[in-house]
Amino acid sequence: MKLPEVFIDRMKNELLSSGITEDGFFESFDSEGLKGLRINKSKAGPDDYGKILSSVDPDGSHTKVSWCDSGFYTKAESSGNSPYYHAGVIYPQEPSAMLPAQVLGAKPGDVVIDLCAAPGGKACRIAEDLKGEGLLIANEISENRAKALLRNIERMGISNVVVLNEDPINMRSVLEGVADKIIVDAPCSGEGMFRRDPSAVKSWEKYGPSECVILQSSILESADILLKEGGELVYSTCTYGQSEDEDQILDFMSKHPEYEVIPHPKIEGVTHASDHSKLPGSMRIWPHICDGDGHFCVHLKKNGTAENEARLNEFTTKPGKLVREKEAILRFMSGILNDESYKSFCHKVNDSLLIKGTHASIPSVDERSIKGLKTVKNGLYIGELKPSGKELNLVPSHSLALTLKKDMLKSGACIDYSFDDPSVRRYLKGETLTADPGAKGPVVIMVEGFPLGFGKRSADGMIKNLYPKAWRLL
Repeated sequence: MKLPEVFIDRMKNELLSSGITEDGFFESFDSEGLKGLRINKSKAGPDDYGKILSSVDPDGSHTKVSWCDSGFYTKAESSGNSPYYHAGVIYPQEPSAMLPAQVLGAKPGDVVIDLCAAPGGKACRIAEDLKGEGLLIANEISENRAKALLRNIERMGISNVVVLNEDPINMRSVLEGVADKIIVDAPCSGEGMFRRDPSAVKSWEKYGPSECVILQSSILESADILLKEGGELVYSTCTYGQSEDEDQILDFMSKHPEYEVIPHPKIEGVTHASDHSKLPGSMRIWPHICDGDGHFCVHLKKNGTAENEARLNEFTTKPGKLVREKEAILRFMSGILNDESYKSFCHKVNDSLLIKGTHASIPSVDERSIKGLKTVKNGLYIGELKPSGKELNLVPSHSLALTLKKDMLKSGACIDYSFDDPSVRRYLKGETLTADPGAKGPVVIMVEGFPLGFGKRSADGMIKNLYPKAWRLL
């Protein structure tokens, strides 16, 4: 690969000043980028990993990513076509990109903001760590990329989430001081992606890092306003330039001396800056000395104790007299959920059902808490209510199906196929399925115990396919 001379000269100086060997660095740009996948811990446990990996990557090329407890290298070319992908069990992700969310270490109950969230790899991992408790606010300024973010959020079965399509500056006055933790995977010059995307070199030559530095600084200032005192911030990029990385953080900390770097124990494959470095405690992944593309990451803490901690209202106004709407929703859910899960769902509906026109949802926060922000998703979208004679019927959302688990369902309400069953591919292509005759009504189609989506069974065993057209395999 032909690299810009300016980049080569700068990197020779930066490698020398960092004490990192130059040997093999420039040659690494001619090697093939590594592929990886992360297993969704909210759906699958460690005991499931072997079965999932052998199905996705039958050649057995998968090995562990040392800096991510659920991440694996793979040479599989089509993991995005796997039924496990459609079930939200796996997330294809470049291995180095797995580091920042692992470093952040979100805990159940945290309010976490991902300020630059698309396409959603880090946001989805954060949601896994929250374990359904607390709140994820995933923001993306680009409308098109926000759509991709939404799809991944829904595919992974995440419901304790607010997805925004906003400029971080607009979030400042509405969400000031609400976040326990924030991740900023900042827009950057993308030098770490050169070998993966040669067009990134042309973009670098045209724009360079200078414009990125200005944007990164603005995003960090927004993050400071959104983060409560005592909160934590992870800043990362996929570039090598110190102006976008170490210098950017040093400049931020000079303006905000209440921040300090949180050092992390040594991680195999990750270079940790020493006490004598420009920014002690920061971390880098170098492509010529470990298995990953170029990445920078630093973990900061905002010291201080907030006297009046800002909080979001967790639930919307109680639904009052939405009798017909509640009846329609609960009638549908009673057909698929077992008694214990049905009771839990009833509580959610009675506490926080939101109806907008014909659309029903269980929001994660009171809409007044995020008034003025362009909201793409707030909580769990249940589906659309449509009249049928004198009553309403629920047309369930696909995202509802992906939040379900087999142990939540009635035994007759799910059809669970093995991974290699041809019916799985037929379902993902939108074809009609057949099953043994049984009670007519909604069923959840599953693969190895993981939900793929809804179907509607008739008395003779024919199953109408409800898999979304936009998601189907070709």
